Amino acid sequence: MDRRIWQRFDYWLFGTVVLLCVFGIVMIRSAVAGNAEIAGSPMRQTIFVGAGLVVLLITTLIDYRYWSALARSMYVVAVAALIGIYALGTALYGSARWFDTGVILIQPSEIAKIVLILVLANFFASNKDRPKDLMWMAKSFAMMAGIMIWIFLQPNLSTSIVMVVLWFSMLWVSGLPLKFLPWMAGGVMVVGLAVLPFLENYQLKRIVDFFFQDQNARHGNAFNVNQALITIGSGGWFGMGYGHGTQVQLRYLKVRHTDFIFSAMAEEFGFVGTVLVVGLIVFVILRCLRIARRAPDMFGALVCYGVATLLFFQTMVNVGVNLKVLPVTGLTLPFVSYGGSSLLSLILGIGLVESVAAHSETS
Repeated sequence: MDRRIWQRFDYWLFGTVVLLCVFGIVMIRSAVAGNAEIAGSPMRQTIFVGAGLVVLLITTLIDYRYWSALARSMYVVAVAALIGIYALGTALYGSARWFDTGVILIQPSEIAKIVLILVLANFFASNKDRPKDLMWMAKSFAMMAGIMIWIFLQPNLSTSIVMVVLWFSMLWVSGLPLKFLPWMAGGVMVVGLAVLPFLENYQLKRIVDFFFQDQNARHGNAFNVNQALITIGSGGWFGMGYGHGTQVQLRYLKVRHTDFIFSAMAEEFGFVGTVLVVGLIVFVILRCLRIARRAPDMFGALVCYGVATLLFFQTMVNVGVNLKVLPVTGLTLPFVSYGGSSLLSLILGIGLVESVAAHSETS
């Protein structure tokens, strides 16, 4: 084994990710306390963290350039898995997004995020010297749409939006000419209006509840968002203490170990605690960007930029939902929220970034 790999390994990035994962397990344990139905969540998350860290180290050892050659094959497998959801998928919360293996639920759309990053990075790097015209942009859009459409039909609007954000961010970093921005803005508006009739009732209700919220709601999204604000406010500056949050422990806050773990964290650790945790996620993003700038080739740089964008967007949306500045979505708080597939995909992304750092002679 080349010792130089571990000399270039970003230990600050690795250590911060481990710290966030451990904190997530601790936070999940408090959030599910007293609830027998989800009492096993902390142990399952611990197993996922352990498996994820093994995947991270293995991915680091593999030269990231090999993934470029496998990008097309991975794309085909990802699309096939998403199509297979219709035949074999397990429906939860009104959507068929999971394969039930009998032991764990696997959500292909989470892994598809990383696959899309690799596929787009390979495309843009392979075509870096070609004209950046409408055909160049259309081909990259078609690659994204080939995955996104199957996720949208699950239905899974939030992850579909993630795919579009990843595409646009990597398109921008690859040198999108400014003259195309007005066309893209118009295209987004047209697509947005065209998609509205195909949204499920619960998706439309989330949007309506955001703009016209019932402050007296006793259930549903409006109720939980109101409870989230109460939960955040009750934490004050320094929180009520670990395991002592009344909103969390008395279960007024729903899905508190997944979508609304930020609120649970704010109640127990306060404003200072949430700033520290979000600051750690920001530090991870900055390390990814640092490695991107030092990458020896465009493919490696784009992989790092893609992972950084994914982490930033999911963090921004999750916190925004908890603070009632964005409509309710199902996006997790990176490394902290409960969710095996989401956690594994993000740790895999970090493994790819570490591979770029470890196999870069200029790092």
